[in-house]
Amino acid sequence: MKVHWDLHALAPLVAVTVTIVVVLIADFFFEYRERFKTYQLAAFGTLAALIPIITLARDGGTRSLFGGAFVVDTYTLAFQGFFLIVAYVTLLISVDHIGEGDYYQGEFYVLVLTSTLGMMIMAGARDLITIFVALEMISIPTFVLAGWRKHDTRSNEAAVKYFIIGVLSSAVMLYGISMVYGLSGSTSLSGIAEYAGSAGTPALLSIAIFLTIVGFAFKISAVPFHFWAPDTYDGAPIPVTAFLSVASKAGGFVALLNVIFFGFYASHTSWQPIIWVLAALSMTVGNLVAIRQTSIVRMLAYSSIAQGGFMLVPFAVAGVGSSKHASFEAVIVYILIYGAMNLGMFACVIAAMRRTQSDEISSFGGMSKYSPILAVMTSAFLFSLAGIPPLAGWFAKFVMFRSVLDAGTTPAVILGVIAALNSVIAFFYYAGVARAIWFRETPEGIDLRPLKTPFALNAAIAITGSFVLIVGIYPQVIARLGELAGAAL
Repeated sequence: MKVHWDLHALAPLVAVTVTIVVVLIADFFFEYRERFKTYQLAAFGTLAALIPIITLARDGGTRSLFGGAFVVDTYTLAFQGFFLIVAYVTLLISVDHIGEGDYYQGEFYVLVLTSTLGMMIMAGARDLITIFVALEMISIPTFVLAGWRKHDTRSNEAAVKYFIIGVLSSAVMLYGISMVYGLSGSTSLSGIAEYAGSAGTPALLSIAIFLTIVGFAFKISAVPFHFWAPDTYDGAPIPVTAFLSVASKAGGFVALLNVIFFGFYASHTSWQPIIWVLAALSMTVGNLVAIRQTSIVRMLAYSSIAQGGFMLVPFAVAGVGSSKHASFEAVIVYILIYGAMNLGMFACVIAAMRRTQSDEISSFGGMSKYSPILAVMTSAFLFSLAGIPPLAGWFAKFVMFRSVLDAGTTPAVILGVIAALNSVIAFFYYAGVARAIWFRETPEGIDLRPLKTPFALNAAIAITGSFVLIVGIYPQVIARLGELAGAAL
């Protein structure tokens, strides 16, 4: 078979790959005090990779490479651009935190970019082998990043737990994939979709789909496969936690989108009940446990689990008639909005902890006295996560509930009611943090002089905050992007 090389379609991947190599080599030649230059190289390469994405979007059309194993279309480009922007913001919130701590700097940026490259490959993957390789490329660097605080036993424990659970989930998923291949005779998602449409849903295919989805459920920390996430998020450096909660989770959801909508869709009677249960459990358990947390990092970890449950709702109703496109677009829009507001929230936490030196929610009391702007931005991200207008989170909730109404079945309505109740529960713990910021006394020992935060951190908060506000006021921007990405169906 002749391999078709479309260099324009591969240009974003090539740009990131070149950046990884340049940063890795350059790090050998920089003195320790010059390591900031590795960040500059990484940031420049990440932004440069956006250029071919823009040119590809202007050209339009669908480009299929490697026998259909990798496809570049509007859906692929939307997520590749998203992952690059998330990586850039991650670099912004990391540079001062990593530079001021006892960390290896050059390798940090290499690992972040390598994981980002895996996510970009995942966005275009239309073959089970490509999906598996991309997923491992996402995961393996993050195993190392989780243990980046090498002298901290909590960080070491977090990395070990994450690694063991990650390997287990990969094994389960690979077993399911092997069964799918054995039944369909193809690893191509289009070939699997053709088999699923013609063969109905044999019992063995249902088992294969179940095992594959369970493997992905570990990756996206869906309940009851979530138990690694809180300890890993708590033990990892906070910039890594932000990256895991947004980029890594989004990579897992993109994999799930690819497999279900491009491969297993015709067998919705097999995967729909599984996703329904995962969504209901993730929302409920994540929110109920988040209420009891005193650490803001652990609260955001359980919040991330609950938000993942909300993202699973459109999946759970997608197998019903005309709801396919609405559900597909709803997941895409929710992921994009969630990425901005969660990254922004972690940026605010990092900024506040430069003064509090603690992640306890009580230590954030009285933040409005020494940093009113940071207090406003933190509150904005909290209320956006809760889905309060006019911030972007309301539109994420809106498209999720719209997909439920489009389905209109009894299970869909029940799941919608569960999602509505959980939205109310989530508001209480998000508002609880905002209440501490504005109405609680500043803990003893906290300096009340104005807080000065680094330029890069302020830039990250400004970028994510602007997105959250603009999309909240004018959601047509992100809705149009969702429609363009959804055209891939």
